[in-house]
Amino acid sequence: MVITSITDGISRQIEGASAVLSGTFFEPVLRLGVTGLSRAGKTVFITGLVANLLQHGRMPQLRAAADGRIEAVYLQPQPDDTLPRFDYESHLAALTGDDPRWPQSTRTISELRLSFRVRPAGFLAGLRGPRTLHLDIVDYPGEWLLDLSLLEKSYGEWSDETLNRLEKRSQAAGFMATARAEDGSLRLDEARAQALAASFTGYLDAAREAGYSDCTPGRFLLPGDLAGSPVLTFAPLPRPDTTPRGSLWREMDRRYEAYKARVVQPFFRDHFARIDRQIVLMDVLGAIHQGPRAVEDLRRTMAEVLAAFRPGRNGWLTGLLGGRRVERILFAATKADHLHHSQHAALTGIVEAMLAEAKSRADYAGARTAALALAGLRTTVEQTVTRDGVSLDAVKGRLLTTGKQAVMYPGQLPVDPARLLAPAREGAERWLDAEYGLMSFAPARFTARPGEGPPHIRLDRAVEFLIGDRL
Repeated sequence: MVITSITDGISRQIEGASAVLSGTFFEPVLRLGVTGLSRAGKTVFITGLVANLLQHGRMPQLRAAADGRIEAVYLQPQPDDTLPRFDYESHLAALTGDDPRWPQSTRTISELRLSFRVRPAGFLAGLRGPRTLHLDIVDYPGEWLLDLSLLEKSYGEWSDETLNRLEKRSQAAGFMATARAEDGSLRLDEARAQALAASFTGYLDAAREAGYSDCTPGRFLLPGDLAGSPVLTFAPLPRPDTTPRGSLWREMDRRYEAYKARVVQPFFRDHFARIDRQIVLMDVLGAIHQGPRAVEDLRRTMAEVLAAFRPGRNGWLTGLLGGRRVERILFAATKADHLHHSQHAALTGIVEAMLAEAKSRADYAGARTAALALAGLRTTVEQTVTRDGVSLDAVKGRLLTTGKQAVMYPGQLPVDPARLLAPAREGAERWLDAEYGLMSFAPARFTARPGEGPPHIRLDRAVEFLIGDRL
């Protein structure tokens, strides 16, 4: 085990040195991590992002594009032959076809490489020719990111925290009854262990469907070829008075530790630790619609997400030694097209308030963080309607269920985020002075002019923050 750790460390140092030397002396590579929790629209975001970078006519806030310095953007074969390629072409066809539809969500890690040929700015413009920047977009499930917090917890700590959190959730009633009935000090019965794991997985599925964000361990929901294996056959249990050898508790503890060693640590080592910039997508509007408890769950989850990063600025020496650090992190509230633009500032303010404590620690450590409201694909148009003699700023789009046009006024978000976050922290069952509604819209039919990608909201500002300095 010690020898393996040493050799892994040496190989990571060699990989880090190679990446730094390639970036310094040849063509620089920037790795952008894209993740999102349930229903945040990650696949749509990446598809809209790539389409609008390839055809950047709708990207006025991307300064390199506005200045005319981007000579070409093109897709290249991905550099990692062991990762699936993000299926950009199929997803774009689904969104922009004659009968637009939402694409299938990605359920594993994938990658795509975009290459930019850019003319330098400033006084170097006349001294140097165009240069190339490679952008590797790494797409991975948000639940995998949340798993990183498990590395710092024992099985007992994780069980206590999880069971305490599940006490107040109706979706967990069945599992909680099963878990309370177990005596972890008794000898392992494999059939009972499998039943516990299946019941816990059922809760995770129901919680994700209800809009909760803290659905970990993430591979329980996205098992792939690990389905049925011992590393996915454990569950949180009440701590017994004694835990003899061969007991259910001891075996659950062993499998939990195996999950961290065989699943979580390889993801951190092989993918997460190599990311330079990161965007985290959040369905804030969906959480608000679900109620105060979903908002508090999202706030706590996003604080854990930020804590998973090692914020700080990359340097040549730290890169050489394998100590890469994420330089910029953008937290983006998606589905901004479900609101009139007059409410976008309030949505951004809510995100900033949810992340305030954890964000200040990251800024102090050197990483640049920001919040933004955006839409990877705009599905609505804005419209003003009158209700009871009052004019309301609304949006109009094609309903996902019927295909008919409908106007939606989701409610007025408060300018002061505390009006949402305070009752959420206090455990309120529902909003006392407001109601927030949402409709599910289908992609809108549109015709793009030459040089334009699909319509969006603030993708250009997101790209400028994330990679604008490197263009």
